[in-house]
Amino acid sequence: MTKLIIQIPCYNEEATLGVALTALPREIPGVDVVEWLIINDGSVDQTVDVAKACGVDHIVGFDRNRGLAKAFMAGLDASLKAGADIIVNTDADNQYCADDIPKLIQPILQGHADMVVGARPIEEIQHFSPLKKVLQRLGSWVVRLASNTHIPDAPSGFRAYSREAAIRLNVFNEYTYTLETIIQAGQEGMSVTSVPIRTNGYLRPSRLVKSIPAYIQRSIFTIIRIFMTYRPLRFFAVLGTIPMGLGVLLCIRWLLLFSFGDPTRSRTPSLILATILILIGFQLWMFGAIADVMAVNRKMLGDVQQRLRRAEYDKYRH
Repeated sequence: MTKLIIQIPCYNEEATLGVALTALPREIPGVDVVEWLIINDGSVDQTVDVAKACGVDHIVGFDRNRGLAKAFMAGLDASLKAGADIIVNTDADNQYCADDIPKLIQPILQGHADMVVGARPIEEIQHFSPLKKVLQRLGSWVVRLASNTHIPDAPSGFRAYSREAAIRLNVFNEYTYTLETIIQAGQEGMSVTSVPIRTNGYLRPSRLVKSIPAYIQRSIFTIIRIFMTYRPLRFFAVLGTIPMGLGVLLCIRWLLLFSFGDPTRSRTPSLILATILILIGFQLWMFGAIADVMAVNRKMLGDVQQRLRRAEYDKYRH
């Protein structure tokens, strides 16, 4: 029996949650059971009452607001404990078209993917400013580069996860899960794909993107942090090559000027700067080597965590 659970993180969503829940399906071809789950992220309005009135099957709650990333992970945990084989994540503002859920989960049902990301028609979304559209494309390109995947809309929150993918995922960032989970899945060798989806009308402003500069800053920090975690040797090798290369060029310049230039000028400052740059580059390379060795321990701990998770969640399967 295949069970699908559709989860929705919620924070003060009484105005839009009813619309989003009404659009969700209860029957999907290829799935035996469809259940709904909401994560009440410290809401102080009537979000929970609206969810109960709409017949939500599972409610997970926090006493205070803990952020989208924590709510997302709590939803995965509750869905796995409820015996989910496939988990779909969507938003409470009804941004994504629920009729596309069958299309979203199809690659997982067919065994072709572990994670599926819904790609929005960014150019057709009217309430996205030209700057935001450019940033969406740029951010998705950076995520593709860091994750070795081909996801055209990395910030999209309309996603489907297999049970195995949900067990293996970890989110360290407290801001959002969207970029981190793609990079993590790609670096962990999971099969990640995307399908085109539709969007609904604009109901409320985004609470995640409160300002473009803040969103860019947090996204950059997230990408750098995950890349350092999963590809430390490559990250520090590239970082160290920059000062090392500059230092070597300064050394070559000093040698040429010393051999063929004015012999009365020592050009000591250039030589000192070159030495400092070479030492910085070498230290960064050493950091990469040490971090790469530590990454082996992280991988081993991750494997242990996955075994424990599987053992725990298998107890809840019927």
